[in-house]
Amino acid sequence: SSFSLGVGLSFLISQLVAESWGWRAAFFVTAIGPLVMLAMCLLLRPVEPKPAHGRALLDFGPVFQNTNAMGFILGYGAHCFELYGIRTWLVAFWTFVAMKNSATSILTPVVVSVLFSVMAMPASILGNEFALRIGRHRAITAVMFSSAVIAMLIGIFADKSPWFLLPLIMIYAITTPADSGALTSGMAMAANPAYRGATMATHSTVGFGLSALGAWVIGVALDAAGGPLNPSAWMAAFSVLAAGIVVGPVALYWSRRMTRES
Repeated sequence: SSFSLGVGLSFLISQLVAESWGWRAAFFVTAIGPLVMLAMCLLLRPVEPKPAHGRALLDFGPVFQNTNAMGFILGYGAHCFELYGIRTWLVAFWTFVAMKNSATSILTPVVVSVLFSVMAMPASILGNEFALRIGRHRAITAVMFSSAVIAMLIGIFADKSPWFLLPLIMIYAITTPADSGALTSGMAMAANPAYRGATMATHSTVGFGLSALGAWVIGVALDAAGGPLNPSAWMAAFSVLAAGIVVGPVALYWSRRMTRES
């Protein structure tokens, strides 16, 4: 959730700096954060790692055999596919909406993008609390199906008024990240303690790999359906997002079934 807050603030700060001092200055300013954290890491007291015994360093076989953890990992991949697909293309989509409704545009594309990212922080925390109360699989499945429905509605009404689309986008800003905390905590709980590091590495690799794929596939869908100035292209793009996130509940169902059988 803190990651999403940082993403949103970086969008806002880079835009403000670029408008005042140019795009090169925006790169310099946003580079300050990593440099500060590098300095903080160097000041931390070293921690001696505990030696691992009885397994090879790059032995990921037990991770893939842990179907309980793999359900959360594949679900996280679907989550990242959707999240980074919309984050990458949200500015372009809202630019399209603003162009179609120049007389009634209410927020700039960058402001919409910042709001979308910042809302992910409370959404992720509350989503995990929701999962603790009704069960992770049930909560994640409900959130993902809800997100798919909202994505389809945005695509269907892509050429409508921004006053109609903005509430849908803000709801989508909640449903898209709301499963993140539950997926990651579920993976950590399901991981074999002896392979927790390898499980977390697989989780991150699948997630960020599908993040890149999601952004690319949305671009392909837009081009194939007529380009980003065509409403039907945005229908195709949001349909891809909806299809991608539905993979998550399928993965969780597979995980439950395989875990019971084993």
